[in-house]
Amino acid sequence: MRVKANNVDLYYETYGSGPPLLMLHGNSEDCHIFDKLASKLRAHFTLYLLDSRCQGLSEKTAEFSYDLMAADTREFIRELKIAPVNLVGFSDGGILGLLLAREDQSLLRKMAVLGANLRPEDLTEEGVAFVQRLHDTGKYPLLGIALKEPNIDPASLKGVKTPTLVVAGENDIVKPEVTQEIAASLADARTLILPGRDHLSYVVDQDELYEPLVAFF
Repeated sequence: MRVKANNVDLYYETYGSGPPLLMLHGNSEDCHIFDKLASKLRAHFTLYLLDSRCQGLSEKTAEFSYDLMAADTREFIRELKIAPVNLVGFSDGGILGLLLAREDQSLLRKMAVLGANLRPEDLTEEGVAFVQRLHDTGKYPLLGIALKEPNIDPASLKGVKTPTLVVAGENDIVKPEVTQEIAASLADARTLILPGRDHLSYVVDQDELYEPLVAFF
């Protein structure tokens, strides 16, 4: 399905029944990274799986930033009239969740933020090298944003009261202290650290988060 939001043509898929749950993928991915997880969550929620601008089947634009994607997502929620919506955001999607909650908490009921960071320097040395290596191949031009953004002041999250589950892998490319910093910056947050998992292994084509997410939401 398609909808025009923030003057961008966005592609999304919807499944299931129950309270609305919006799922936002990471950089250079599309909504299908959640297929395995969504196949279970659809029994409890009406799922909205969105392709962010320049990715998947959504419109390719010259401009690309976290602020723009957050604005797209905000208008998507309003256009479909699904607020307050539960949100699951992975990596870039988690960053978008934080930006949405900071700008308009009325849009969100609860959110799960997976593998998110606040600043480029929040990535581990190995994480930066990994992103740079992939970007340098030329196959993932959008990854360049991770070397420049986001730039979220943790103090700007202090007023966010949206109940939040902050998730990361034990071996994530995001520094472990940053995951704790995000949780500490929010008024109502808890953390879930997954032993032995890296940035992708518990999300992409996995249903490992099914039970924690159902319990949280």
